[in-house]
Amino acid sequence: PPQLRARARERIESRHPGPASAAGSPPLLPAEVATTRLRRIGNSQPATMAEAAGPTPLLHGLPDEISIWEILVRLPPKPLLRCRAVCRAWRRAASARDFLLAHHARQPSLPLLFVDTDDQSSIDIITCDQRAADELHSVARLDAPSGVSLRACCDGLLLLRTWNKGVPSLSICNPVTRQYAPLHRLDDFRLLGMYPHSPTGQYRLLLYLAPRFEDDAQRGSYVFTLGSGQQPRHIAGPDAKELLYFRGSTLFRGSLHWHTDGLIMVFDTTAESFRQMHSPIVSDHRSGDLFETSDMLGMFSLNAQATIVDIWVMQDYEGEVWAFKRRVALPIAEIMVQFQNSGDCWELMPASCHGDVLLLAKFDDDWLLQIGIDGKLVASLHRSFLRPTRLRLKQSLVSHNLFLALEGYVINSSPFI
Repeated sequence: PPQLRARARERIESRHPGPASAAGSPPLLPAEVATTRLRRIGNSQPATMAEAAGPTPLLHGLPDEISIWEILVRLPPKPLLRCRAVCRAWRRAASARDFLLAHHARQPSLPLLFVDTDDQSSIDIITCDQRAADELHSVARLDAPSGVSLRACCDGLLLLRTWNKGVPSLSICNPVTRQYAPLHRLDDFRLLGMYPHSPTGQYRLLLYLAPRFEDDAQRGSYVFTLGSGQQPRHIAGPDAKELLYFRGSTLFRGSLHWHTDGLIMVFDTTAESFRQMHSPIVSDHRSGDLFETSDMLGMFSLNAQATIVDIWVMQDYEGEVWAFKRRVALPIAEIMVQFQNSGDCWELMPASCHGDVLLLAKFDDDWLLQIGIDGKLVASLHRSFLRPTRLRLKQSLVSHNLFLALEGYVINSSPFI
């Protein structure tokens, strides 16, 4: 159709400047650009996904710029993997690194949960997507005879803590590509956070070491580069031990954030240094946590009676200016009547939905409740042995080379089931 061809021309001009057409002629379409480039590079390895697609369109009647960059790139990971099996051309197009990076960028950031099996021998890693018909979606299942907890998540990479004869250890995986590796060098360290280091493109862990004996290694914060083969590196700064007692960090604007008692601790992932920020004044509230909403840093806090949630947003990040957004009265009476339970049930998680805030509340062991910002019960989801986390997963099919440098690396093997 003319509209799609026009869109293809616009996208090709911005994305693939390519060879110029004759004076007065319209810009070359993607297939023509790919053909010209392939002639130019001969039998050499294609440099980009557009070159790898070849001159024959993937979908009859549609230029590849539409079928690839407007259709395939929007698919969830599992349907995209099925598309790879259609033919070799589809597999090449859907496996190129520039396409996979673009595909990852389009994936939603979803609340992450897990489910223990009846005999607690394995866990099911689950995302909650309010837009999907089946809101609780299984991403992967892991063998967990001694217990597993989800500790951190970044760009589709998931950091796990496992136990072997009561001794904790860390490991890393990509639940979509099913890559996994233990992190043997870190058995004596405690995790504070995980982040991408933008100057180098590396993924790093922020760790804390509290030596058991005075003559052991230096106490304090350390940085470990995944896949580097190097030992964790000590960094100067304030003692971050108190961060061990708070449930995870929030990565926002290139920094990790923790809401502590009366302030926010910030770790700049570029400079790899700590600083502090002001927290909104919240009185008579027993707990609070940070989250991202509409490109702003947000905070929610639950009062001591577990009946009221206050939501704040930081309107001016540099100036540390907070604004009160909403007070949400939880629908306690409605929930108690509907589920015939009067116990203390709340474990809250914020979830951005279409630019607004939706609260997820764990109720007993089997229910996940969705509560709107107006305080109304939106939906209830049932799953036995459901466990929420404060993490969010943005699924990725990108294969990271860091796994290859880790001892014990496996793919599509145990502990994946």
